[in-house]
Amino acid sequence: MGSIGPATILPAPLPVENATKSFWRTDPHELDEYRYHSVPRSCEVIIIGGGYAGIAAAYHLVAGLESVYDDEPIVDRNRPCVVLLEAREACSGATGRNGGHLRPSVYTRLPSLIEQYGLEAAVELCAFEDAHVPAIADIIHTEGIDCDFMLTRSFDIYTDREEAKKAKAAYDALKAAGVVKSTMDHLEWTDEEDAEKVSGVKGCVGCFTFPAAHLSPYKLFMDLLEVANNTGKLNIQTGTPALSIHENAINEPSGWTVETPRGNLHAKHVIVATNGYASHLLPEYVGKIVPCRGICSHITCPPGSAAPKMKMSYCLRLPNGSQDYLIPRQDGSIVVGGARSEFFHKREQWYNNPDDATLIEPAKHYFDNYMQTHFTGWEDSGAKVERLWTGVMGYTSDGLPSVGAVPDMENVWIAAGFEGHGMPVIWLTMNGIARMIKGAKFKESGIPRIYRTTRERLEEDRDDLAG
Repeated sequence: MGSIGPATILPAPLPVENATKSFWRTDPHELDEYRYHSVPRSCEVIIIGGGYAGIAAAYHLVAGLESVYDDEPIVDRNRPCVVLLEAREACSGATGRNGGHLRPSVYTRLPSLIEQYGLEAAVELCAFEDAHVPAIADIIHTEGIDCDFMLTRSFDIYTDREEAKKAKAAYDALKAAGVVKSTMDHLEWTDEEDAEKVSGVKGCVGCFTFPAAHLSPYKLFMDLLEVANNTGKLNIQTGTPALSIHENAINEPSGWTVETPRGNLHAKHVIVATNGYASHLLPEYVGKIVPCRGICSHITCPPGSAAPKMKMSYCLRLPNGSQDYLIPRQDGSIVVGGARSEFFHKREQWYNNPDDATLIEPAKHYFDNYMQTHFTGWEDSGAKVERLWTGVMGYTSDGLPSVGAVPDMENVWIAAGFEGHGMPVIWLTMNGIARMIKGAKFKESGIPRIYRTTRERLEEDRDDLAG
């Protein structure tokens, strides 16, 4: 399929109905389909999107240590501080469909980031991702959340000798130059002689390990949504899609109106946290943030299986372009996603495709015998796919999220385009959005400067996804 540029892409539609059911969503939280009986006429902040970004924004605004509305004296769900709109169920999008991998991963991109944006910006991004593991661990401890959180290390597996050689050379050069010292110090490299034994992956010719974590994203963010809801300052409206955003009429208070099928809502601030669907409400992001499908699986073993106990998470760089991600569960099961080698060359299967109600057909059987094929000691494990699902991510034309004030729309904020890598990025990003709503400048928000959405980025003639 030829190049598909922004001019040929239409705005993203609303999420489809009857999405495939992910492993994480098999036991719905009591707030899964919750909505207050009516949509309020007005509030201070409207959050559009009930996933990781939207829930994190709600938490930071009404419940966090730097809560914008911490001192708000009125608790009235008919006139709340914050309203959260979600088209489907809470955490029904990418947040409830990802691999559960809290895995900072910048070092492979460092040379390119340094070349494009300079050393200081690259270092800033490294520190930002690294900060997410302790930040998420801290909030889990603070709120007493049970979400299967596990601190560990993660393998980055290479099965191609040339790729491994380049990765090791880049690592050595950056470390020798003293670049991003803290990140480099966390990395450990194993050469081909010992790589397969150390990693347990067949055909591994070199691997890095570094600190990471894994968890149930659905449990974490639904519990945080409950914490925010319990403040009385949040009004949750699932099953309530935002249809449009426009400026308030002249005879109304300054700010914005969000249209929904259940009535219009006015607010001073609007946060668009819909990731791959952002262009549905903000057409200037057509072609800049594109909905793209991925596929994930849950693999189990029969009782009494002799499968080895896995302690670390993985990213496997396999032949033909697959970059699979994998976490072990405490019950011995595995969550693994990726399968790009089966469908990435068929762009209609994933690119500008928001259909998470159907599986990606070419990849339906990719995970059959996955553990037996790729991991030593699993040959007689009996491991099999228990569940398979599709999810929609937001990919961007320049490979970076778009965060901050939407150009020419005062007090409309965006946080979207996380490219399937939102877990070690979004939490502190939304803290920064909350701080900017409180009055901080972007440079004071703690968000990496290269994430900032600008008119220049929107008008840039660049499309890394075209091919």
